[in-house]
Amino acid sequence: MTAKKHKDRLVTLVDLLRDGQIHRAEDLAARFDVSVRTIYRDMEKLSASGLPVAGTRGAGYRITPAITLPPMTLTPTELEALNLGLAVAAEVGDADLQGAAETLAAKFDAVLPLETIAEGAAWQQALETPGKATRVFAHLPVLRAAIQARQKLRIGVAGEVAQVVRPLKVENWGRFWLLTAWREGAEGFAAYPLDQIESAEALPELFVDEPGKTLADYRP
Repeated sequence: MTAKKHKDRLVTLVDLLRDGQIHRAEDLAARFDVSVRTIYRDMEKLSASGLPVAGTRGAGYRITPAITLPPMTLTPTELEALNLGLAVAAEVGDADLQGAAETLAAKFDAVLPLETIAEGAAWQQALETPGKATRVFAHLPVLRAAIQARQKLRIGVAGEVAQVVRPLKVENWGRFWLLTAWREGAEGFAAYPLDQIESAEALPELFVDEPGKTLADYRP
């Protein structure tokens, strides 16, 4: 088969799938006089090229309406909000939203700068760990507020005794969230995955920077 025939078939496939109806691979293969496996490969190519192809082998395919966004610049906080939103969408129990969260995460992976991707290798973690986003969201407002107010916290972590800490920073790699803090009783730094925090209580006591206890002093 020539490259032109292959390209023409892909163009015709796109035109057929645009009607919003489900098209079985068997029917498409008969229409183009090719094997079903060839149709599977065609669909993978169309999907890889960015077309919003929905469907699976055996069920059929269609092209869903898509929205094209202009190039944009995200701040680190905006990227955190996006990560959290994707994680929540992955846990709502709706198969369509879960699938959309997964494909949207893949699209952002493809365009994020290399240094962000290197730090964000955990894009898929929230999709694979049920309840993770819910636990993160439950404590995130308290942690952020305490960091801004420089307010001590009493946090309870799974399997550990509750501790009083100075919250220093909340950050995320992909959808993996981490609190860096100074532990008052243990006199040392600690990093807590937010999905393992079971309780977070803001205390009336504030704190100021002291040598050896600041974020700049922390070395993982």
